[in-house]
Amino acid sequence: MNPALRVVVYPPDAEGGRRVRAGGEILGRALGPGDVLEFLRRAGLDPDTIRLDDPLLIEWRGGGPTVWSPGT
Repeated sequence: MNPALRVVVYPPDAEGGRRVRAGGEILGRALGPGDVLEFLRRAGLDPDTIRLDDPLLIEWRGGGPTVWSPGT
């Protein structure tokens, strides 16, 4: 995965999972920040260098990295 590629984390679903997409590809359904980091690691990024609050890398829809249930 290109490190300049933007990642989109969608709003929480009814169970609190959030779909994670990068470059038109769905990476998976995250149940917490650790899952997002794991998906990005599998996509070729170094999780030790990723800031989940980096707006140039990750677009959080429906709340930021601390929101994991609908309406919170």
